Amino acid sequence: MQKAVEIQRNGMVLRGMLHTPDGFTGKVPMALIFHGFTGNKMEPHFIFVKLSRMLEKAGIASLRFDFLGSGESDGEFKDMTLSGELKDAEAILEYAKSLDFVDQDKIYAVGLSMGGAVASMLAGLHSEDIAALCLWAPAGNMGELIQNSIREMEAAGVNISKMEYYDHGGNLVGKAFVEDVTSLDIFKIASSYDKRVLILHGDKDEAVPLETSHRYLEIYGDKAKLHVLEGADHTFNKFEWEQEVIEKTVEFLKS
Repeated sequence: MQKAVEIQRNGMVLRGMLHTPDGFTGKVPMALIFHGFTGNKMEPHFIFVKLSRMLEKAGIASLRFDFLGSGESDGEFKDMTLSGELKDAEAILEYAKSLDFVDQDKIYAVGLSMGGAVASMLAGLHSEDIAALCLWAPAGNMGELIQNSIREMEAAGVNISKMEYYDHGGNLVGKAFVEDVTSLDIFKIASSYDKRVLILHGDKDEAVPLETSHRYLEIYGDKAKLHVLEGADHTFNKFEWEQEVIEKTVEFLKS
C-alpha cells in the first residue's frame, strides 16, 4: 500500500510517498530512499517506485521524498544546498522514527548519486539510528565533480564567479550550492558509520566514476561490500541492470 505524505521543515513542505507491506501486523523495517542531483522521488525509469514496491513484498516499508527545491516539494532548485538536503534527510529520519509501526532497530538508508552522499552523511551523523546503508553510485566526490564542471565552463569563456546562478540543463544552480558542496568533506562525515554497507555501481558510469565507491570502501573497511554491475551506466538505464540493483538491495536489507 502507498500513500502521499508531507513533512514540514523550515517553514516549507517536503512531499513524499510512504509504502507499507499489505496486511502487516506489528513492527516493520523502514527504508529511507534519497534521490540524486536534479532527481526526484521516482528517479529515471521509475526505479525508486519499483524498489519501494519490491520492498513492500519483502515486508519492508519505505519513504521516498523530494528534497526541498526538487520534484513536488516546496522551494526552488536554485536555493538547494547539499547541507540543506542533509537537513531534509534528518527530518525524514525523525518522521520515520515517529511512526508507531516502524521497527526502530531496523531503519535503513538508501541513496542514489548525490542522494547516496546524503545517505552516507546521514548514517555517519546518526549511526545509532541507521541499521544498514545501501549506496547506489554514491557521489561522495560531489565537490570535485562541481569544481570540474565549473572549470569546463570557465574554459569555455563563462565567468562563474560573477554569477549568482548558472544553468545546468534547465535547472538553475546557485552559488550557495557550489560554496557549500565544495566546503564539505563527505567522506569524513560518512566515515564514522559503523554498521553494514552495500555499494552498487556500474563500471561504465561516466557521471560518478567507480573509483569513488572504492574510496567509500577505504573508509568503511570490512563492513562494506561493493557489487559492480558490468557495463552499467550511472542510473542503471537497462532493465537487467535495474533489476539487479533492486534485487541486490532488497536481498541486503532483508538480511
